[in-house]
Amino acid sequence: MDYEKKLWISLPILLSALVLTGCSNSGKTSSGENKTAKIMEQADISALDPSLITDVGALETVNNSQEGLYRMKSSTEVEPGIATKIVKPTNNGKTYTFKLRSGLKWSNGDPLTVNDFVYAWRRTVTPSTKSPIAYMYLVIKNAAQIEKGNMSPSKLGIKALNKTTLQVSLSQATPYFKYLCAGVPFLPQNEKVVEKYGKSYGTSSNKMVYDGPFMVQGWSPSTETWTLKKNPNYWDKKNVKLDKVKFVVTKNPQTALSLYTSGKLDNITLAGQQASQEKNKKGYMSYPSGEIDYIAYNFRTKALRNINIRKAISLTINRKALVNNVLKNGAKAPTGIAPAEISKKLSKIS
Repeated sequence: MDYEKKLWISLPILLSALVLTGCSNSGKTSSGENKTAKIMEQADISALDPSLITDVGALETVNNSQEGLYRMKSSTEVEPGIATKIVKPTNNGKTYTFKLRSGLKWSNGDPLTVNDFVYAWRRTVTPSTKSPIAYMYLVIKNAAQIEKGNMSPSKLGIKALNKTTLQVSLSQATPYFKYLCAGVPFLPQNEKVVEKYGKSYGTSSNKMVYDGPFMVQGWSPSTETWTLKKNPNYWDKKNVKLDKVKFVVTKNPQTALSLYTSGKLDNITLAGQQASQEKNKKGYMSYPSGEIDYIAYNFRTKALRNINIRKAISLTINRKALVNNVLKNGAKAPTGIAPAEISKKLSKIS
């Protein structure tokens, strides 16, 4: 089916993430005492292997326990992570040369070097890894041919100039590459640990090693609670204010609200109806998000291959009423498949 003949029915853009945040009785600690936050997680997480995860919950946990070359300072701005500075590319925007901070260590005490990036990136694009996010590497030189099995992973445009200097060659100038460098798919990986656990790598918290502000404890696919504990080997540990963060999977919004009001959770995400009831409460927060819901048709059905029928279905949906009377969660009716507010932000930084 030609994409031009498809009709995407865009439903409300969720431009506001609505949360209640506060401090439970156990969180009211004096200086020097244990500081723990208890956070709602809306779904189980799949894995901790940066080459394989795609679900939001896992990304959140890994983002707090691992760190790459850069990290996000805000929704539109990056800052140095384990790299010493934000790099200005050379060679007409196609070559990036990163310098790592000195004395970097993994949570098990192993030194962290640029070879951990070389190994991780090659592993992700290797077809046998079956990484669902390997496509994000297509901006890197030779990645397309490697992913097709036509070239050795050793030909990927990344190399260690020495233990602390990493050079990356892109297939073409890519202004958004700096954002990729702050993403989970581009994290370093400890080769010794990956090879030790093989297919079990990342399937539980004790079959991992961490280089970020926290270490994950007590997680496996069967658990609904896990803890992030402050990593003593993290290079910026003095600026990590919490000792622990406890995640609790709470799929029912009403259960989450009850746990929050009883002091058993410090931060929860509100459902739409709850948002209208709780918006005047202390701790209520609303901030922009970038989600859009849509209907994707099954074109095996003959009637749905008719563009006029799809247009007719679209016209029957009162998007404003759905937003204002049903969801009540700060969403806005869309004008297309791309969230309007997100488009504005991207235009400012492009």
